Amino acid sequence: MAYIVQTNGLTKTYQGKEVVSNVSMHIKKGEIYGFLGPNGAGKTTIMKMLTSLVKPTSGEISILGNKLTHTSYEVLGNIGSMIEYPIFYENLSAAENLDLHCEYMGYHNKKAIQEVLDMVNLKQIDKKPVKTFSLGMKQRLGIARAILTKPDLLILDEPVNGLDPIGIKKIRQLFQVLSKEYGMTLLISSHLLSEIEQIADTIGVIRDGRLLEEVSMEDVRGQNTEYIELVTPNQTRACFVLEKELHVTNFKILNEKTIRIYEAEVSQSAISKALILNDVDIESMNKKYTSLEDYFINLINGNSIGA
Repeated sequence: MAYIVQTNGLTKTYQGKEVVSNVSMHIKKGEIYGFLGPNGAGKTTIMKMLTSLVKPTSGEISILGNKLTHTSYEVLGNIGSMIEYPIFYENLSAAENLDLHCEYMGYHNKKAIQEVLDMVNLKQIDKKPVKTFSLGMKQRLGIARAILTKPDLLILDEPVNGLDPIGIKKIRQLFQVLSKEYGMTLLISSHLLSEIEQIADTIGVIRDGRLLEEVSMEDVRGQNTEYIELVTPNQTRACFVLEKELHVTNFKILNEKTIRIYEAEVSQSAISKALILNDVDIESMNKKYTSLEDYFINLINGNSIGA
């Protein structure tokens, strides 16, 4: 298996506290790797270590088959990144900021500037000073700068922050193009699980600095469980009907109104009929499937799907 990024026992300690603990990641060439975890889980710190912005306390990092050291200039030149909030020269235009980036990266294809601005839908305003840009526009410019030199590896920390739904969709499509057509490998952290679900090939889930799991999205989808979600103000009575009338035992109470029913043998119409006959009010009842969000939340909470 060809891994473009591999870490072994990666650890970072600040003031005696481990914020990243013994993380061993494996990112395959050409894939989109979704990096998921609660705020403060260690995602950004790991991304900073991968780009040499932060030095690991212990452990090893291998990128493009080379061990990362403080002199790995050639390897770092093949990485495009946007970590935390992108910073620009505010009085310069988008195009001028990208031109400066080309200069210090030693990248001489200036035609690429207009190409990437077009990719992120900033071509029409490329001459306006960045200080007039909205948060979403600065995010898009940050992505443009990260992909400008056509790097082998793209590391993006919460890249769709500040974007509206249309902007998010366009950036999602761009990431898929970069992966499939340009052969880039993308490491993306995001709190929008539905977005990661649509584009990721693999996900890594981190909590409290520890990597809980690396799993392909194909395997996550293979674990999807079909269930019926019932919302009723008469939850206690509904549970009684499920158990005594329908002999359903595989269900889970989510909150004071919501019940998830995992019995595949019992139809939605049969449940509805039994509840109505027993004077149980139904606010809603829908057939659903577990999603990446369900998978993530259960993993973070230490549970299994359907538990």
